[in-house]
Amino acid sequence: MNLTLKIWRQKDAKAKGGFETYQVKNISSEMSFLEMIDVLNEELITEGKDPIAFDHDCREGICGSCSMYINGKPHGPWKATTVCQLHMRAFKDGETVVVEPWRANAFPVVKDLVVDRSAFDRIVQAGGYISVNTGNAVDGNAIPVDKDKADKSFAAAACIACGACVAACKNSSAMLFVSAKVSHLALLPQGQPERKSRAINMVAQMDKEGFGSCTNIGACEATCPKEIRLTNIARLNAEYLSAALTIDREN
Repeated sequence: MNLTLKIWRQKDAKAKGGFETYQVKNISSEMSFLEMIDVLNEELITEGKDPIAFDHDCREGICGSCSMYINGKPHGPWKATTVCQLHMRAFKDGETVVVEPWRANAFPVVKDLVVDRSAFDRIVQAGGYISVNTGNAVDGNAIPVDKDKADKSFAAAACIACGACVAACKNSSAMLFVSAKVSHLALLPQGQPERKSRAINMVAQMDKEGFGSCTNIGACEATCPKEIRLTNIARLNAEYLSAALTIDREN
């Protein structure tokens, strides 16, 4: 395959970025999108040019770091797929492919296709945890969990914090991410001690980070590589309202 790539290049957060055009030739249709960029970077390095910076780690669709727009879609054209699992057979020979970093105030560009997603880390630090004694692992059957709740919790916990929901939202809202983190703990008995403070604190941190408001359009669910459901946002709203009405009285 031969492709024309228009890739966003930006030296740092303060520099003015822009698209640069590259030609890649003899690309295997079985390569992943990141492997294709690896090939391009090897050519750029050989020519003495600065390689394209992009985030990656596991390359197995687990870590969520390979975040970028491809032809205007977060993670590219395939549904429920991260960039590292997107293969070049998704494109046609001779096609022009446009590659950009996430566009959100809360995700400032570090360089080229790399953005700073540490805002997500700070949201989790605000309440996405449980208080337990460390030591030997508790027996798996020590605390009975309803099967339906366990399944819903597991589905919410599948969130990999890639930021596609923010990138797809016209308001750059992080509600799908926050709702997934709140839901997977709120549904389990281990998550009950901090249940109310968790919802209050994580939403407050989300607002502090500068993410926009949710208008329930559903673009986040449509582009999520792990297919996190919009129903989690409804659960977060219920958790937040319940906590706001009762937490002051208890304290």
